[in-house]
Amino acid sequence: MNRPDCPFCAITTGDTPAHVVRTWPDAIAIRPRSGGVGDGHLLVIPREHVADAGADPDVTATVMRRAAELMAEHPAANIITSKGTDATQSVFHLHVHVVPRHADDGLPLPWTPQHAARAAQSGETR
Repeated sequence: MNRPDCPFCAITTGDTPAHVVRTWPDAIAIRPRSGGVGDGHLLVIPREHVADAGADPDVTATVMRRAAELMAEHPAANIITSKGTDATQSVFHLHVHVVPRHADDGLPLPWTPQHAARAAQSGETR
C-alpha cells in the first residue's frame, strides 16, 4: 500500500517525475535528484511502501536482490541503506543506495572518519 505523504511512493506511482533508470514489477531504480555522491549512484526503491529495511524482510530481500543486479554491472560498489534518523535515514520509505566505486574516488563511507578517529586515539594501525 502506498502513502500519499511519501515522496518515494509518489515516484513509484508516477505522480512525481524522476530519472528512472530501471524498472521491475516490484521496484524501480532512479538517479538521486541531487545527482548523488558520484557517477552511477542509484536508489533502488520498492513499489510497496515499507518504512525501512527492518519493517518487512521479504520486501527488503527483493530490493536487495534488485540492487545486487545493478551492483553486478560494476567492478566495485557499495550497497547502503539506513534505518532510523540516528542511522541517517531521511526518507522513511525503504531505499537502497548503489554507489559505484573506484580507487582514489575520495568517497569515504559514513563511518570511516569516526573509525579513523577511534583508531588514532587508541593507537591502532591498519
